[in-house]
Amino acid sequence: MNFQPVSHSKPSLAKILKRVIFIILGASLVSVGLEIFLVPNNIIDGGIVGISIIAAHLSGWSIGLFLLLLNLPFLILGYKQIGKTFALSTLLGVVVMSIGTTLLHPVQVLTEDPLLASVFGGVILGIGVGMVIRYGGSLDGTEIVAILFNKKTPFSVGEIVMFCNFFILGSAGFVFGWDHAMYSLIAYYIAFKMIDLTIEGFQESKSIWIISEKHRQIGDMLLARLGRGVTYLNGEGGYSGDEKKVIFCVVTRLEEAKLKLIVEEIDEHAFLAIGSIAEVRGGRFKKRDIH
Repeated sequence: MNFQPVSHSKPSLAKILKRVIFIILGASLVSVGLEIFLVPNNIIDGGIVGISIIAAHLSGWSIGLFLLLLNLPFLILGYKQIGKTFALSTLLGVVVMSIGTTLLHPVQVLTEDPLLASVFGGVILGIGVGMVIRYGGSLDGTEIVAILFNKKTPFSVGEIVMFCNFFILGSAGFVFGWDHAMYSLIAYYIAFKMIDLTIEGFQESKSIWIISEKHRQIGDMLLARLGRGVTYLNGEGGYSGDEKKVIFCVVTRLEEAKLKLIVEEIDEHAFLAIGSIAEVRGGRFKKRDIH
């Protein structure tokens, strides 16, 4: 039997251009968060960025230089172990971030209040990092190390990153003082949440599973009143062995309450399970007109 090699279609020029633009934009936002808010107030972030801030403070050299030099070894690892596209996207982001921090270094700081700097710096930094990750890159070598170690250890990527950042953020207490270390934790937490929000998107969707004897009525009503299509799945009761129809559909977070009301009106004993979905692609998720 002859096996034909699977050909991988190359992304279109428009998709590549979109990725490049958003990686540049994300890395630029990180530069703003660092140089306009965090660094002037002696507040650090985790990972290579945090190490670079401490190293720049102790040596007097540019933070951009450390961001580039300290990330290079991990970029080589990423190229060999994770892939060419990821490594090139990461290299673009790191270079833009390094140049951006260097250019913004002389710019006047917007606030000298460490709490305000932590909040706004964390928000801008998180959005920037999330944007780069969403479009296939990274701005921190510790994430690459975590991905590689994750394959050989029982720890998750998140646990490895958190373990590294525990020591990096803790070291800020010895360099900048413990009050600044605590502000750094605030900035890190806010950035962490904003990264998730940026990657998952602001319009979170919900997956809905409904089991009811009145499945056809519920499905028709969801289509009529919500404008959402449904899929009927065949199921079997584990205890009774009875055949059941399962309704599956996807709605936005804002439509969740109305869906519950519709189901309750038709069958108050219906089984209803709701889960969060980070992203929806393909299919017919677009809302139909409601008449």
